[in-house]
Parts: sequence; C-alpha cells; structure tokens
Amino acid sequence: MVKITRPTNSNNRINKGRSMKNISALLCLMLMWFLLGCVESNSSDEEKIAKVEFGLVIHGGAGNIYKGRYSEDEEKEYRLKLEEALQAGYTILKNGGTSPEAVEKVIHVLEDSPLFNAGKGAVMTSEETVELDAAIMDGSNLNAGTCAGIKHVKNPISLAKAIMEKSPHVMLIGEGAEKFAEESGLEMVANEYFFTEKRKQEIKIIKTKEGEENLKVYRDKSFQDDMYPVDGKFGTVGCAALDKHGNIASGTSTGGMTNKKWGRVGDVPIIGAGTYANNKTCAISATGHGEFFIRNVVAHDISALMEYKSLTLQQAADEVVMKKLMGQKGSGGVIGIDKYGNIVMSFNSDGMFRGYITDKGEPFTAMYKN
Repeated sequence: MVKITRPTNSNNRINKGRSMKNISALLCLMLMWFLLGCVESNSSDEEKIAKVEFGLVIHGGAGNIYKGRYSEDEEKEYRLKLEEALQAGYTILKNGGTSPEAVEKVIHVLEDSPLFNAGKGAVMTSEETVELDAAIMDGSNLNAGTCAGIKHVKNPISLAKAIMEKSPHVMLIGEGAEKFAEESGLEMVANEYFFTEKRKQEIKIIKTKEGEENLKVYRDKSFQDDMYPVDGKFGTVGCAALDKHGNIASGTSTGGMTNKKWGRVGDVPIIGAGTYANNKTCAISATGHGEFFIRNVVAHDISALMEYKSLTLQQAADEVVMKKLMGQKGSGGVIGIDKYGNIVMSFNSDGMFRGYITDKGEPFTAMYKN
C-alpha cells in the first residue's frame, strides 16, 4: 500500500509565502515596465506636440556655397529672394490655403528668379538648350505629379501640380508633357526665355577641353572642393509645407546638370528620390548629386526611418545625408517638415541656400554651413 503524505499546515504556509513573493516580484516587474512605458510615451509625446499651426521650409540648392565666395550685394540678393519666397508661401498658409498651393507659389518665385538652377536661369545642356524637371507630392493622399525634359513651360512646378490633379498618371516627359501643359492652360514660353548671360558663358567655358576636364574632376570629387566655379547641379529649388489642416506637401524644381547629355534626368522628378511627402512621417525636398539620391531613394528613406524605426525627422535626415550619402561621397542636402511642425535643413556640402517661416511670421534665411 502506498502511503500518501499530506502537506502539513506549516508546508502550506511556506508554499503560500513563496507564491506571494512570486506574485509580488511579478507585480514589481509589471510596474517597472509600466513606468518605463510612461517615460517613453511622454518622451514621444513631447516630440509630437505641435510646435506651430503651419509653416514651410525652402532650399535653393546646395554645394560650394561658402563665406567669401559671394559679395555682400550678392548675399543680400539671395537672402531677399529667399525671404520673398517664404513670404509668398506664408500668405497662402496664413489665409487657410493648402500645403500644395503654398509649395507651388513658393517655387514660382524661385523659378522666376535667375539666381537659381530652376526655371529662368537654369543651366544649359550640351546642346545649349534648357531642359527642366519638377515634382510635387501631397502627403494627405500620396498623390503626386512629375515632369521631365520640359523646354517651354514657364513654371514646371505648375505642370507637375496639374499632372497630380488632372492626370491619371504620375510622370509625363518631353513633348507629351508639354502638350498636356497646353491643354491645361499653362503659360508657355520660347526656350530662350530661360537663358541668362551667366549660363551662356558657363556652357562656353565648360565646352572647351580644359573646361570639360575640370568639370569631370569636379563631378568625380565629393564636391567639397572648389574645383570648378560652376554650381550648375546645385541650384535646384524646393519647398516643404504644413498647412492649417494638418496636411504636408513637398515640391522640387531644377534645370539639372550643366552640360548634360542624352536626355539625362536626375532625382527631382523621381518620387521617393528627390521629392516625397507622407502625412504619417514628413515632406522632403532634396538637392545635390542626383545620381546618389536616386540610388539611395533618399527622400523616401528618410520617411521610412521615421515610420519603421521611430526616428525623429532630424535623426532620419542626418542618418541619410550625413552618414549614408557621405559614406558614398554623395554631396547635397534636404529640407523637410513633419505634421507637428518640426523642420529640418540637413546638408553635407559647404552650404545650402535655405530658409523657413512658421505661423509666427518671422522668416529665417541662411547660406553657409554655420
């Protein structure tokens, strides 16, 4: 016969004591995780508190922009034009306009200025013509419009916006895009409208044997050195905006690369490379060596780091621009804004024409690294 030994009252008390200790330990552990979660949540909430009701940030290109390169009058001219663009967008946003409307208006100002490599004043191709690219994206619905190889549309950013709003397609190029522009009632101009004396002189110098060799060296370098006086690929313009409705958008416009051949197209009209906007994360416009921005899908990469790794806008931009691109000797920068009004202006070149304005109405502009 098997004798069954029943636990004594003393054993029961010991077991109950142990159980209570285990439960207490478990409760302490749960409390610790809860408190840590609260700290993380509070930290995250602090980052997400809306700093502004609306705002926008712009760039006019990045590259060999360093103190001493420009005269005081030239500096003043650039800053005044950046401020004009900021004020144009501010007026629209203040009056309840949408972020895509503000982006278009801001870029109009920059496209119409001969100071930048976009619209009037854009660099010239090897055939001594001007070919323009542009893109715009609405972060509220991920709708986008882009155009490339444009020769006769006065404001390519308006063509990109028309494509986004009126076309079932995302990208239109060349003659077909210009036919769509005419049907959309956009202003058309002769290609010569975009020419400036500065650009005509640049292409003549570059097309000499010495000029072509210097430009090749310039392009093969990391673009930190002043190897060549032409900033042809770095005058791209862009804008990212947040409106009162909480929606963000971005747009970019460019003349591309000096002396470009074979119908070359850069990153600007490629959604995710030079232009991207998503209400979940951010709106980004890029400028720099387009081939690197295409290969690394820079604008979307910044958004993805925010969405999937919970990086802040600044952290994500620096990760891509200051680490990934620099590791590949790709030069340039980005500007961006998120739906909370956080603004970024990250670049790895000597300088970037840039600025921002918020609902406070005080414009900020800068050119150089510091």
